[in-house]
Amino acid sequence: MADDPTFGVSPADDGIPAHLRHHGDEDVADGLVDLAVNVRLPAPPPWLRTQLVAGIDTLAAYPDTREATKAVAARHGRPLDEVLVTAGAAEAFSLLARALRPRNAVIVHPQFTEPEVALRSAGHPVSRVLLSADDGFTLNPHAVGEAADLVVVGNPTNPTSVLHPAETLLALRRPGRVLVVDEAFADAIPGEPESLAGQRIPGVLVFRSLTKTWGIAGLRAGYVLGDPLLVERLRAVQPPWSVSTLAGLAVVACSGAEAAVEADELTAEAERDRAFLVDGLRELGVRVAGKPRAPFILITVADGERVRLRLRELGYAVRRGDTFPGLSTDWLRVAVRDRHTTRGFLDALRLALKE
Repeated sequence: MADDPTFGVSPADDGIPAHLRHHGDEDVADGLVDLAVNVRLPAPPPWLRTQLVAGIDTLAAYPDTREATKAVAARHGRPLDEVLVTAGAAEAFSLLARALRPRNAVIVHPQFTEPEVALRSAGHPVSRVLLSADDGFTLNPHAVGEAADLVVVGNPTNPTSVLHPAETLLALRRPGRVLVVDEAFADAIPGEPESLAGQRIPGVLVFRSLTKTWGIAGLRAGYVLGDPLLVERLRAVQPPWSVSTLAGLAVVACSGAEAAVEADELTAEAERDRAFLVDGLRELGVRVAGKPRAPFILITVADGERVRLRLRELGYAVRRGDTFPGLSTDWLRVAVRDRHTTRGFLDALRLALKE
């Protein structure tokens, strides 16, 4: 059996539980089919690879994100001062923690844990609002207390795959409150419904990632959109040249019209592949959480830890759910893959459930 990752002491010894620093790549090992990481493509598409290879000859110069900023602004119909290109969404959360001084930050869980890690690492108090599986992990804006001056929510949310209505997110706005919407997977949904990326709303920041759709997680490419006063505060604490030249080139390439056409094709394919996966799981009697819209789903099975480890023995890595606040070991996140891969996974899961 492939070694199973365990949780240790936080390497920074900062009091933050080590499981909050756990990510899907740690659930993967050599020889396992990867259903734990939510990167859709196994490698960048040829047209993007060509541009990245050509960019190697420019690496002697320091990075310059001006063209990337213009490309993102054009894509979303934003002025330049409402855009900040970042080294992935993870850097954006670190900048947020450095730039703001929230007295009552609230994270809506279960969701990507890096926002909480970044805020707590910077010494900010963090409270949680835990959504419930009983109502499909839907968001009730009234669950967030009035005193919250910073609210972070994913849309669609990782790991639940739930897409919250834009009007529900906007109901979280309050005077003196910053609302951060993590849209790392928004471009993986046809038409990007419920996205706030194109709306100019005071007090709102939208974090986006290009790594999931285009197979460039190792490149770290993302950006922030939103209130220009808030964007400037993040810009002021961003380290010089944190966004590499190749990441900047990727942002330009992935923000163009041709990329948009291919993205539509990829999202439509992912929708079909997800439906195939969900249908197969339901035939096995496996409960799928909520109404999944992203290229991953959240499932719950009895004796989930045993099932997950048995899947590893059978050659499949899925994302453990117990590292997400509000979930137990009976929850597993499964990435959407092609039908051939899914058939193999469903056969393995059938065996694991019977034993």
